[in-house]
Amino acid sequence: MHFSVVSSLDSHCREAAAVKLGQTHRDSVVVLHDLLAESIVLRRIFRNGELLDQAQTVLEHGCLSCTVRLDVVPTAERLASFGHDHMVLGLPPGVSAGFAITELKHQLGQAVVVDNAVVAIDPSELDEHIWDKHTLFESGFTAMPEDERTSGEFLIGELAHADTVMVHRGLGAELSGLHPGSSEAWAQGLELLGQLAPHAAVCESDGDFRPGCYDGTEALARVRPGTVRVPLEEGAGSFRTELHKVERPLHPGRFQEALPRLAQGSHWMRGRLWIASASTNRIAVQGIGPRVWLENTGKWLADAPNATVGGESGSRSGKGMHDVDAVLDWHPRFGDRGTVLAVTGREEDVDAAEIQSLLDGCALTDDEMRRGFAGIVDVFGLEAAP
Repeated sequence: MHFSVVSSLDSHCREAAAVKLGQTHRDSVVVLHDLLAESIVLRRIFRNGELLDQAQTVLEHGCLSCTVRLDVVPTAERLASFGHDHMVLGLPPGVSAGFAITELKHQLGQAVVVDNAVVAIDPSELDEHIWDKHTLFESGFTAMPEDERTSGEFLIGELAHADTVMVHRGLGAELSGLHPGSSEAWAQGLELLGQLAPHAAVCESDGDFRPGCYDGTEALARVRPGTVRVPLEEGAGSFRTELHKVERPLHPGRFQEALPRLAQGSHWMRGRLWIASASTNRIAVQGIGPRVWLENTGKWLADAPNATVGGESGSRSGKGMHDVDAVLDWHPRFGDRGTVLAVTGREEDVDAAEIQSLLDGCALTDDEMRRGFAGIVDVFGLEAAP
């Protein structure tokens, strides 16, 4: 069973991408799911552009994950039993492609082959999504009040997991009749995509598409908390990504003071931190638009003797813009411990010298290193391992 999965926040963009994907295999079945109010799931099934079936199902608990487990996957299983070998699944807005793929493999077994994981988006709306403070529910993207993710959080996760970004005008732009090429926001959105997802192929719904390029192992490596992927080539437009490293542990108090300045103006800040108050643990940091958070991801390799020593790496094949994980070399004293931070934002908002100065100012001094970490207060509450 071959699947292509489309995730999006815009149902109009999702349907355009699903139609394109449906043309890559003969007699593909395109399945679109939407979660409506009152736990109603709307399911539409198309083949060769014609609607074969439309139905509604009421779930006892109508969350996005239940929609996938109780309707998306069973529908795929039923269609496979009818002999359909390739399905395009247009997921409900807000459903992660990674979650859907995991459920497909869990429930349908090793017969599942994922050809593509595609994010469908109007790039002219990307900047606004990143900086939107509202939750997906507040913005009307999901019917679940409990969904507290922002649109930026959802899209950054999907862009990291996807092998392809399919760009298309959103419904508002479609109705206005504006051509994408005439929009400065569209052009800048494409530039930003190059910084946020340098590993992904970007194409229009009527342009060239590279089928069968999903690599599940690579996708999982890219979304691992603390992983830092950056473009191999510098951006030539309005956006840039700066990469910074610090060998010594960071003082938590000074880092707490520096964090707002590090995140200011950043579309996407991500990395891993060596913080003195939780010195044996690898702390992931992520900032997406207005939100910043830290996460304890477990022991450093140097503090886990049974772990295999080595760094993560990404593919350098393809279009020359693939990214690699930024690692510190294995230090003779510190091992893999250290801080790696990448900041993506507008050219005028990302000051490399200021970022490095802020980070260097957080590093422990010679005197603090000699005194050790015992008396350093854990202001972030990170000492407890996950």
